[in-house]
Amino acid sequence: MKYSDVSAKSAEQLQAQLIELRKEQMNLRFAKSAGQMEKPTRWREVRKAIARVHTAIKAATGKKEA
Repeated sequence: MKYSDVSAKSAEQLQAQLIELRKEQMNLRFAKSAGQMEKPTRWREVRKAIARVHTAIKAATGKKEA
């Protein structure tokens, strides 16, 4: 997932995608603790995708963190 793909979405779509990514992250966490993780690199991809969505949400709403 590239930032250009994420930035083209509306705020509602970004919130929905963030929820999906958080659920996937939780499932990966459970799989990792159970020793059944098939793709360990997916953990990193999901974490970075969550960061991209957060960045796009902040850019869309115009908020800045101190």
